[in-house]
Amino acid sequence: MKIKKILVSQPKPATEKSPYFDIAEKFGAEIVFRPFIKVEGLTSKEFRQAKVSIPDYTAVIFTSRIAVDNYFRLAEEARFSVPDTMRYFCTTEAIAHYLQKYIVYRKRKINFGLSGKIDDPQLMQAILKNKKEKFLFPVSDIHSEPEPALDAAKINYTQAVMFRTVSNDFAPDEPFDYDLILFFSPAGIDSLMKNFPDFTTKYPDCKIGAFGPVAVKAAKDAGLDVEIEAPRPGVPSMTGALELYLEEQK
Repeated sequence: MKIKKILVSQPKPATEKSPYFDIAEKFGAEIVFRPFIKVEGLTSKEFRQAKVSIPDYTAVIFTSRIAVDNYFRLAEEARFSVPDTMRYFCTTEAIAHYLQKYIVYRKRKINFGLSGKIDDPQLMQAILKNKKEKFLFPVSDIHSEPEPALDAAKINYTQAVMFRTVSNDFAPDEPFDYDLILFFSPAGIDSLMKNFPDFTTKYPDCKIGAFGPVAVKAAKDAGLDVEIEAPRPGVPSMTGALELYLEEQK
């Protein structure tokens, strides 16, 4: 079966330099970018029900730009003017620089890690140096588990759900004529099955690819036959795995 139309369940790349576009041209396939999930911020009323007071905290831990946006949005809606003394701890340099959308960038007030993880040595060293601070940790509704690295270091932090992941539902008249779908999270799999409970019987020829062991497991648990798995030895990316798969199908 020739793969003619591929659905990538992620937002369209910001530039034309993405390997996906090269793959589409090389194999004569159409690639459509459409997330199966979307993020929406909690309303002020919903956030107040959690009884978390933003002004009580002297430092914030950010793991995404979405967290940054919703923190400052909820602070503004609560009529809290974030003070210049606030300290920020980000899991990547990109998130740290994104703060310039809301504040004047001051290096002494902003720290970041290199690996994108909370337990990054550089980030944890900065957090430990400021252990006296009271940390607020904005998270989504599906990432609100305790953070082992912070617990082990006895950091005074509070996780606050500020945004949620919801299914990006298909419209009744929206065409679904894909030969291959690529997934990157269990939430994407859940959305597929919510939109198409009879997916395996209605679209038996549609192939499935999944990135990461958690997404792969979710797909298999949903009864889907996963033909493309990444990363794997020698194939660290989904685009690499996709290209190899299409070569094999020629």
